[in-house]
Amino acid sequence: MSSPLGNALIGQSGGPTAVINQSLIGVLEAAVADPRIGSVYGALHGVKGILEGDLIDLTQQDPAEFDRIAATPGAALRSVRKKPAAEEAERVVEALDAHDVRFLFYIGGNDSAETALLLLDAARARGQQLQVIHVPKTVDNDLMETDHCPGFGSAARFVALAHQGDDMDNRSLPGVKINVIMGRHAGWLTAASALARHDEGSGPHLVYVPERVFDMDAFLEDVAGSMERHGRCIISVSEGIHRADGTLIGAGEERDSHGNVQLSGSGALGDLLSMRIKAALGKSTRVRADTFGYLQRSYPGTVSDQDALEAREVGRRGVAYALGDDRPSGSVVIRRAAGDVYAPEYALAPLENLAQKTRVLPEEFLRGNNDVSPAFIDWLRPLAGALPQPGLLRCPPVGARVSS
Repeated sequence: MSSPLGNALIGQSGGPTAVINQSLIGVLEAAVADPRIGSVYGALHGVKGILEGDLIDLTQQDPAEFDRIAATPGAALRSVRKKPAAEEAERVVEALDAHDVRFLFYIGGNDSAETALLLLDAARARGQQLQVIHVPKTVDNDLMETDHCPGFGSAARFVALAHQGDDMDNRSLPGVKINVIMGRHAGWLTAASALARHDEGSGPHLVYVPERVFDMDAFLEDVAGSMERHGRCIISVSEGIHRADGTLIGAGEERDSHGNVQLSGSGALGDLLSMRIKAALGKSTRVRADTFGYLQRSYPGTVSDQDALEAREVGRRGVAYALGDDRPSGSVVIRRAAGDVYAPEYALAPLENLAQKTRVLPEEFLRGNNDVSPAFIDWLRPLAGALPQPGLLRCPPVGARVSS
């Protein structure tokens, strides 16, 4: 048996998902099974853990626990939001070299792809042998080069089921319900709320995404129109809605290390929209707002089977690409095979094509300024899975009887 080419290291970065550990185990099981890889290390909290020497030996993990770990939401290796400066990137690759790490697998979104590219460039600058594979994950579904991202299908299912439940609640006690959903520049997750609809009158009745300019006056007219037609209104709105000049509505000033404005969690946008609706429709109008924030990211009860399967597979494919004949670096992407039946295909794309780039909803997935198209629903359905079909009373009215 030939000697290993070197060791491997796995890190997780960015917001966790319900299936991110499927990708971790996909990488781990493929790496430990291949004699060309020696030890497999895990970096706790991504690049921060590498900088601080906080590594664990994943080779010692009992394989009998692989499936249980894979099925557990949240980042088992813990996560981080850190963009390494040039000096830090050099220290990271030096640490990898010291541990004879020749294969780095970094699981994350577009910010993580940027980090992976920074580390690859730092290794090249040193003349260091290092294959860097970005393994995709993000509930935002905003990575370029890929049809969709692992983590999105399960989060989309959560959003759709939450709106289906809201629709039943709103039918019982009519009013206006606002749900603020993650989505800074891209409205994929907000758009997924439309999968909840099961008949012409079911919600969400209005869907607002960052791909469209948000006009407050038009919004209030839309809400009034829904109240007139349905006697109620469920609204799904992205946290990243903005005015014509690009100004975010209801956002603060705090930013992360990648320069992103912090959005979800404050409830400010929901409160603002509620206040404006009450002012327009009257204070007696029943208006409520929820900000989903992190809820859909790691919820264990709505994992999509297809999402879990693909998340495991992108990890396995990452190892296969790293050990290929030309041993390239890059990001694992998912394509949709041609044909009427959904089937995923896998490829490796250059890191430069994903780092710090955002894929937004294409025009064919949008309908007007406040809805999504049937084409989007058809695209989404195999990723999120079938939803329950509610049963509704559909009985004829009984005429009033007044005693004499």
